[in-house]
Amino acid sequence: MSARQALRIPDHPAASVPAEERGHGRDDVRMMVSRGTAVSHHTFRELPCLLRAGDVLVVNTSRTLAAAVDGTDAAGARVVVHFSARGDDGRWAVELREPVPGGSTRRRAGGPAGSVVRLPGGARLVWEEPLTAGEERLWWARPSVAGIAELLRRYGRPIRYAYTRRDQPLSAYQTVFALDAPDGAGSAEMPSAARPFTPGLVVELVSRGIQFAPVVLHTGVASAEAHETPCPEPFEVPASTARLVNAARAGGGRVVAVGTTAVRALETAARPDGVVRARAGWTELVVTPGRGVRVVDGLLTGLHEPEASHLLMLEAVAGREALERGYAEAVRALYLWHEFGDVHLILPDEEPDAPHC
Repeated sequence: MSARQALRIPDHPAASVPAEERGHGRDDVRMMVSRGTAVSHHTFRELPCLLRAGDVLVVNTSRTLAAAVDGTDAAGARVVVHFSARGDDGRWAVELREPVPGGSTRRRAGGPAGSVVRLPGGARLVWEEPLTAGEERLWWARPSVAGIAELLRRYGRPIRYAYTRRDQPLSAYQTVFALDAPDGAGSAEMPSAARPFTPGLVVELVSRGIQFAPVVLHTGVASAEAHETPCPEPFEVPASTARLVNAARAGGGRVVAVGTTAVRALETAARPDGVVRARAGWTELVVTPGRGVRVVDGLLTGLHEPEASHLLMLEAVAGREALERGYAEAVRALYLWHEFGDVHLILPDEEPDAPHC
């Protein structure tokens, strides 16, 4: 039995608004630190004290899209389309949802093939086939217009689930590392592990000898009600990042991924011997305890639902016993879940460094 199966988390507090509405800034969140089964509790602002010169933080620079757009189906009923990923052939992988009272949405099966959803501005989506055979949540749909990026900018809003109190501006879903892509590509949902970083904290980390290495992985939708394995996602690991990570590992530095998206991109680009190459394309990699990790020494991440496939990745990095111990502590200490919540730093099971602050 994996840690994903063994975890039994009772009702836990969700972060219903961004940290800056609860406290003094984005970095005003708690951070649980796991080193093997040893767990300690910190604030995110203590991160520079917990890393050391020569460590590399791998960050995802994908920008969050306003990926939720209202529409109507063939019968005239209101629907919400979540744009998940753009295919190389111009189609989009999309999730169909229907509004519910309170401003949230719930899942609705996509399809059938040939059905049409009308979007603002006269655009239409024609359903073609499921993204994955045998699954009905995500479908490939062909838009009637080429400029979906412009349509999202004009009519879209960030994807929101029921645990959030209200709609937030798109800026609340951008990390400090987010960059505009020339083709308008981006993530359907925020690479949220990096959200607590602020420019000031980045400067402090760099001044202490911690380096940053960018990757890109455009995340698709991750519905709170569905627990499928991750779908294929576009990614890029640039040559500069490959060189930096390889040099750090050769010199004894630790490679700490900021978010599961950074793990997926980096591990996709790694050879079996752990050497990272420059790569780009689509990744279908699912990091499991059986597969293990080849490059990543540590992981900064949020807190995930017991059924989430991300927990397999966390178990691969931390080990089952350490993961169960950490989540028991998170429940006991009332850590906040989801994209605006608290974070979990997993470091190698070794003698802790002396505090640097």
